[in-house]
Amino acid sequence: MILKVCTSLLLLFLVNSAWTRTVRQVYDDLDPGHWSHYTSECPQECFCPPSFPNALYCDNKGLKEIPPIPARIWYLYLQNNQIEKISEKPFANATHLRWINLNKNKITNSGIESGVLSKLKRLLYLFLEDNELEEVPAPLPVGLEQLRLARNKISKIPEGVFSHLENLTMLDLHQNSLLDSALQSDTFQGLNNLMQLNIAKNSLKKMPLSIPANTLQLFLDNNSIEVIPENYFSAIPKVTFLRLNYNKLSDDGIPPNGFNVSSILDLQLSHNQLTKIPPINAHLEHLHLDHNKIKSVNGTQICPVSIALEEDYGYYGNSPRLRYLRLDGNEIQPPIPLDIMICFRLLQAVVI
Repeated sequence: MILKVCTSLLLLFLVNSAWTRTVRQVYDDLDPGHWSHYTSECPQECFCPPSFPNALYCDNKGLKEIPPIPARIWYLYLQNNQIEKISEKPFANATHLRWINLNKNKITNSGIESGVLSKLKRLLYLFLEDNELEEVPAPLPVGLEQLRLARNKISKIPEGVFSHLENLTMLDLHQNSLLDSALQSDTFQGLNNLMQLNIAKNSLKKMPLSIPANTLQLFLDNNSIEVIPENYFSAIPKVTFLRLNYNKLSDDGIPPNGFNVSSILDLQLSHNQLTKIPPINAHLEHLHLDHNKIKSVNGTQICPVSIALEEDYGYYGNSPRLRYLRLDGNEIQPPIPLDIMICFRLLQAVVI
């Protein structure tokens, strides 16, 4: 019994010692001063966690103004407040900020002091969702990697606002008030490393112009798009995930090989007005066509390779890679045609 107690105490001592050294090392690395300095400069309205001294939590506090931000802060959480303005004064010492979350406030464009955002030279992530913005704020920090502006009232994108954001990989503008006229041929110029563009839930009737060439994910759900221009996707040769659910696409609005694009792996065309399955590429893995007006499926017609070759060579060669096919909400009656299964031998799920 004594041996067990001693062993337990020794283990507890070692764990506590290791934890103490770890925490002390974090503090020493971040600031050679005393922890009392951290607590004294923490805004009274906010929380400064001892285990995460680079973060400042001021969310859900009913704040109407941004408090002074200590110099050590990298991560700033201000969501779910009543903040109306972003002024320069609170950020006077905050030269190391990497992340700002200002979602769910009452910020307007007139409430953003001129140049305040662009002066945050190290900022990488800016969250301004669920506010009252009517246009994309400008100028922005040149080092930004993510800009989230969903669920505002944005109807205008100032000229050149993105031209210097070469590091931006994600731009979220969904659920705003963008019309086709807001997206000019040079709107996205400069976004050379953009990978995800979300313009869903706006008021677009046309496919947007000049999408950045490196875009991998393009989300255009819940618009009123009727036509896919000929060779539209040749300008974005890396697009992998394409969402066009809840639009007004019909058979006549899709060119013969509009979606026969080798880079597209996930294609979502749910809730449109299609009466037949458009031609697809053999590389496609997920296809969503539910809730259209499709009455029948002919595997021979939609198979991207010859079914005769499939029967001869099976999984070899350029065998179609489709794994998921959703067709429910149409006028198709089971069973699934045999030629569908012969063509798409990698199918794991068919919803009909």
